Amino acid sequence: MPTISQLVRKGRKTVASKSTAPALKEC
Repeated sequence: MPTISQLVRKGRKTVASKSTAPALKEC
């Protein structure tokens, strides 16, 4: 699993697909 920093770099696509950090969606 990628780190939070990597999720931020990749963008909403990674966050939306894995939905590991819903807080990033709000930001």
